[in-house]
Amino acid sequence: MARIYRSEIAAAMHETMEGFFKSGIVDKQTMKEFDEMCLTHVRDFTAMDIRHLREREGLSQPVFARYLNVTKGLISQWERGEKHPRGASLKLLALIEKKGLDVVA
Repeated sequence: MARIYRSEIAAAMHETMEGFFKSGIVDKQTMKEFDEMCLTHVRDFTAMDIRHLREREGLSQPVFARYLNVTKGLISQWERGEKHPRGASLKLLALIEKKGLDVVA
């Protein structure tokens, strides 16, 4: 999955630091700090957030599930608050929220 940066400047800084890290100029701790500073953060989504996001995009639960590569039942559980998205699903929700459904289509 491609990295999503806060800005073009952050992308350039991060890529430069990665080069320094690979050549041994920058240590692992400094690289972790740059990861934290430059890459986008993923927030937790509430059940209501997920439902509003799906409705904003004008999708049914089964269609939204196909975009996220999860089951319709899982979308339903997220929207009822029984389960919470994690990992890649959480990142995809954040991308859809920020840039719209076209980013994963």
